[in-house]
Amino acid sequence: MPDTTTTIRISRTTHRELRRLADQRHQTVADTVSRAVRLLLQDDIGRDLSAPLTDEETSWLDADAG
Repeated sequence: MPDTTTTIRISRTTHRELRRLADQRHQTVADTVSRAVRLLLQDDIGRDLSAPLTDEETSWLDADAG
């Protein structure tokens, strides 16, 4: 089942930038926003993965697997 849509309020400046980016990529504005959201989520995951391990995580990894 396809996603339903909704309207979001953004500034005219942001809309112009989205339109420009969408045009450059030969995409719709909606597809460009979806891609931007996915990239932001991936960035968050990357930041989480690159963070130092906690003491608990290090202990777990160093534990004897038995």
